[in-house]
Amino acid sequence: MAPTPSSWPDLAGRIIDDETGRRHVLPVRVYFEDTDFAQVVYHASYVRWCERGRSDFLRLLGTDARRLIDGTDSHEPAAFVVRRMNMDFVRPGRMDDVLEVETRVKELGGASVTLDQIVSRDGTRFFEATVTLVLVSVSGKPLRLSNVVREAFRSA
Repeated sequence: MAPTPSSWPDLAGRIIDDETGRRHVLPVRVYFEDTDFAQVVYHASYVRWCERGRSDFLRLLGTDARRLIDGTDSHEPAAFVVRRMNMDFVRPGRMDDVLEVETRVKELGGASVTLDQIVSRDGTRFFEATVTLVLVSVSGKPLRLSNVVREAFRSA
C-alpha cells in the first residue's frame, strides 16, 4: 500500500504562526551528497533546499505545482519560475547538521510573489535569499496570479 500524506504529516514541513508572523519551516539534514570535499555545504545545496521550501510552502497553502501545471487553480496551465534570486552565504553548514529552511511572503505583485528565505540552525543563520517568482503559462507568457493563488499567499 502506498503511503498517504497523513502517514508523514511533517514531510512538507509546517506553517507556523507566532509573534514574528506567518512562515513555512522545512527541516533538512545535510548529507554527504550536499557537501564538498571538506564536508562543508556546497553552495548549490542551499538553492535546492530553498526550492523545496517554496514548493512545500505552496503545497501547504492549498495549491501546488501539479495543480498549477494541470490548470486546476487557474484558467490555463502555468508554473512559477524564478525571475530573480539575491543570495547571501552567511556561514558554512556542515555534514550532519539539521537545518531549517524558513520561507515568508515579502510582497505580492500582479504576476509575481517575492519571498524571503533563511536557512538556519537554532537561530544561527547560514544562508539568506530573496526570491521573486513569476507565474507563467506553458508558452512562457506571464500570467496574473489567480484569486486562489493570491489568497493562498495573502493568508501567509
